[in-house]
This record gives sequence, C-alpha cells and structure tokens, in this order.
Amino acid sequence: MKGTNLGELEELVLLVVANLDDDAYGLAIRNYIKAKCERSVSISTVHATLHRLELKGFVSSRYDSQATGERGGRPKLLFTITASGERAMRYTRDLRNNLWSTIPKLSFNQSI
Repeated sequence: MKGTNLGELEELVLLVVANLDDDAYGLAIRNYIKAKCERSVSISTVHATLHRLELKGFVSSRYDSQATGERGGRPKLLFTITASGERAMRYTRDLRNNLWSTIPKLSFNQSI
C-alpha cells in the first residue's frame, strides 16, 4: 500500500519512540538518536518525521498533562506507537533480516 512503507529515518524514529516508551517527545528522541546512533538530526527534522509517521497512522500524539517550568509552562507532545506502527516495524525488520540472510558471499551470514 502506497505511503505505508518506512523510510530509513522514519524507521529509526519509530524504533526510538518504542525505546523511550512514555517519554517519547521531540527533544528526547533527538537526544537518543545522537547518543545511541551517533547521528545528528535537527529537532525540526525529528518533528517533520513524527508528523509523517502520524499521518501514516504509525504513531499517535498527546500532550503531557504535567507542564514543567523548564519549558515555560508548556506541556510536552508525547508520541506512542500504534498497532499499525508496530506492524510496520515488524514488517520492515523481517524484510531486512530476510534480505540480509540471503546475501550469498558475505562471511557474517555463515554460522559461527
């Protein structure tokens, strides 16, 4: 189905949302990507990716009910993976694993 495949950054952001669980908001996602993936992305890129994922139905968003002083009293916009997002993650993982396992001449495909 058109528009439901994950791009590389979309997959990465979706995986990070899953890892952060109840603390998945823009800045936390950006910081996680920088720390764990050693990749620098702008906060606007993270938000644009989250918006695309939400349009595809892979994440949903809600405002945190507890605003903090450090954000000038503004609540965080938190993201959660939907059932469709989970299916997309599993599909992408399975597709990649299948493709990796069928590469004929790479030594890492052989059993140790």
